[in-house]
Amino acid sequence: MQKIAIRYEDKYTMERRAPLIPSHVKELTNQGIEVEVVRSAKRVFADEEYVAAGAQLVDEVTGAGIILGVKEMPLDYFKENKTYIFFSHTIKGQEYNMPLLRNMMESGINLVDYEKITDEQGRRLIFFGRFAGLAGMINSLWSLGQRWKAQGVETPFLKITQTHHYNSLEETKAAVRQVGEEIGKDGLPAGISPLTVGITGYGNVSRGAQEILDLLPVKEITPAQLLKLGETETSTSLIYKVVFKEDHLSRPLEAGKAFNLQEYYDHPERFESQFEQYIPHLTVLMNCMYWDDRYPRIVTKDYLEKLFQTQPRLTVIGDVTCDPDGSVDCTQKGTEIEDPVFVYNPFTREPVMGFKGEGVLVMAVDILPSELPRESSQTFSDALIGFIPSIAAADFDTSFEKLDIPAPIKRAMILFKGELTPDYLYLKDHL
Repeated sequence: MQKIAIRYEDKYTMERRAPLIPSHVKELTNQGIEVEVVRSAKRVFADEEYVAAGAQLVDEVTGAGIILGVKEMPLDYFKENKTYIFFSHTIKGQEYNMPLLRNMMESGINLVDYEKITDEQGRRLIFFGRFAGLAGMINSLWSLGQRWKAQGVETPFLKITQTHHYNSLEETKAAVRQVGEEIGKDGLPAGISPLTVGITGYGNVSRGAQEILDLLPVKEITPAQLLKLGETETSTSLIYKVVFKEDHLSRPLEAGKAFNLQEYYDHPERFESQFEQYIPHLTVLMNCMYWDDRYPRIVTKDYLEKLFQTQPRLTVIGDVTCDPDGSVDCTQKGTEIEDPVFVYNPFTREPVMGFKGEGVLVMAVDILPSELPRESSQTFSDALIGFIPSIAAADFDTSFEKLDIPAPIKRAMILFKGELTPDYLYLKDHL
């Protein structure tokens, strides 16, 4: 039985999440599994809570064979024959993390990526997605109020603050409900109405974002109705919500051909974006969908340059998925909790941090769930804990074919003894 370690999160100053919470560590120690926890003054759970759960506090990982983290671990951190479980952000061949992948291969480690822990249907089993959506929408509503204030417009959204300033999710929701009551009673200024919020995707991230938005006086409309919203009577006391699915985002390159979802997944090169028709009608765009570079972008820098030659409605982009230079081309970088927004100037094509400047405000915090660290860690740990005893008991000295670990964990093993496993050989092309 191998010892488990929980490392100190060092990529971001305000990363406060933990992969396992103290009560689950107690379950492990009660089963005779040793757990060491690297001291952390910023982790949302105090060191003393882990000690009370039976863990050993250490200054750095020592005897553990299995090391759990949340975000990327630094270069040269890895020790041969150990197993590391974290979000590596390498599975799309992300260029900025190929040195990390190469270093892990050279170190001869086993790598399990949470993002690829799935069931037989490919559905993710361990994720922070809902909390990214929750925090992303809260931050975007806060950003909207601050951006309008910078433009001389006062709104009830000024009563919302950035997510991490609240003590709990319930306190956060209460603040949003209060703003919703004020909007329902007094309305928004006519000059910014109708307020329209578009959300791409319909998975966990999108549902989290909608969970917050729906605390306001919301009327859901279809993408087709959005295009005709200016022709109908609207209310200053409502927020108009639109959810975009794949067939709204893209269309077949072949004229007159019907959209087929499976073909879109299998052959995205046969499709082109059609999302630009909706952008002029949106006040806020919440990007909550999966994307990789096989798919068309939904917002390009070239389009934004044309759009901002007019006086567009688009005010805030909440890029919850935060793929730099990805589906939203102007998200040139992920931002940090301490400095969460920038205004992208479509003419200079440069970002200026803060709420002021010409262009569109972008909120692209890379670790949004860490703004709700206690609740997000609890949910994540609930999903992870069931796999840990089997991982601790596994014999990693055997071959990959004979390795006896739960199937979802084996599917998520990118490296075994420093070598790419069969499902991830495609990463050679990116290396």
